[in-house]
Amino acid sequence: MSDSYFQMKDLSVGYHGNVLIHDICTEIKKGEILTLIGPNGSGKSTILKSITKQLTLIGGKVTIGEKNLKDLSYKELATQMAVVLTQRAKPELMTCYEVVAAGRYPYTGRLGILTREDEKKTQEALEIVHATEYAEKSFEAISDGQRQRILLARAICQEPEVLILDEPTSFLDIRYKLELLTILKNMAKEKQITVIMSLHEIDLAQKISDKILCVKGDTIFGYGEPEVIFKEDFIQKLYEIDNGHFDPLFGSVELAKAEGEAEVFVISSGGSGIPVYRNLQKAKIPFSAGILYTNDIDYHLAKHLAVNVIEEEPFEPVSDRAFERAKQMIRQCKKVINAGIVIGTTNRKMKELLVFAEEMGKLESYEK
Repeated sequence: MSDSYFQMKDLSVGYHGNVLIHDICTEIKKGEILTLIGPNGSGKSTILKSITKQLTLIGGKVTIGEKNLKDLSYKELATQMAVVLTQRAKPELMTCYEVVAAGRYPYTGRLGILTREDEKKTQEALEIVHATEYAEKSFEAISDGQRQRILLARAICQEPEVLILDEPTSFLDIRYKLELLTILKNMAKEKQITVIMSLHEIDLAQKISDKILCVKGDTIFGYGEPEVIFKEDFIQKLYEIDNGHFDPLFGSVELAKAEGEAEVFVISSGGSGIPVYRNLQKAKIPFSAGILYTNDIDYHLAKHLAVNVIEEEPFEPVSDRAFERAKQMIRQCKKVINAGIVIGTTNRKMKELLVFAEEMGKLESYEK
């Protein structure tokens, strides 16, 4: 028997009976995080609205545990699923505590009177998101990052088994993005809450997610674990990137390299070349880099930003071929920057390369 908890099977979603995306299939376990990524307007929010019954499913099936989503009443669904939408909520004349306490309403009677247990759950939710200090403040008087934490606390208050979030990091600075995602990760792993969300920040999606659903076109573009999805060519195609590169090692998007004949040759190792590469790129100065071992962190960025990269196999002595090619590039460029290189047994020829550049009057050291 499958140990999956939340399933979408042959799902078709859209508006007014018109299918926008079809054949959506996923399986995730309790405590896993599924993140939807893809271009703006691709349908991520449509999928989330469909699995929360805000939109009617056009086809297929969603199951939570053994229960069919269609068979759940809205009150039953509220005890199993909590939703945090991307729209800025504006509850008027409510304190943060009252907003969070609203998460208990699926469990209260028609009058919505909170019991001591409900009040305890509200306080615990505030503590989980580190928001007790402004519990009595007006919700309208706090910052966007604080509001997002309050809305998350309200969702926690529902004691859901599934938490759905649509772009929860929108409007947040980097501190609050990291804080919010850390809370989600801890909730998923410690409380076994299944989290399904959309994110624009693919670098963060790569780091926090157990599964990735790529949305583009009228079918799912890709689905799988982060190490399968976050490949350079795949992300380039998903977002149609033609003015830069996605680097899966750094989890970053890089602007396009400066084109043309290399004016500078950069010698570095172990990350020392990275700030030099970026400064040359910003100045629109084309450069070459080498001789770099292919397992050196400098090599992975140089591939994206340098016009030419002279490479060598890891743990092998610098070959005569690579050495002569580097000398030729030094002859052709205007200057050589020594960004800082550690010379050992296998790369001792690099010392000769530095001497060669100095004799040509082209060697400079990088000033940090």
